[in-house]
Amino acid sequence: MSIISMLLGEKKKSAAIAKERLQIILARECVNGSSAEPDYLPALQRELMAVVSKYVSINPEDIKVNFERQDNLEVLEVKVELPEAPATAR
Repeated sequence: MSIISMLLGEKKKSAAIAKERLQIILARECVNGSSAEPDYLPALQRELMAVVSKYVSINPEDIKVNFERQDNLEVLEVKVELPEAPATAR
């Protein structure tokens, strides 16, 4: 990041913001250490739907968020099924 962008407050890209939010959520969950499924998954799924639907028309069922714990490993899996691109005329 350049000094000018730091001083002028360059607007962050949505991907960077989403990454920061996810890191905060995961860090909070690691600290809490709950053994049940995290309570943020439904909200995360809704936010992902809102962001993806800005760019592609999809159904809510096309986004799936799963969380698994195996021993000391935690896995957050996000699946987004995108519609096929229409064939272009040549």
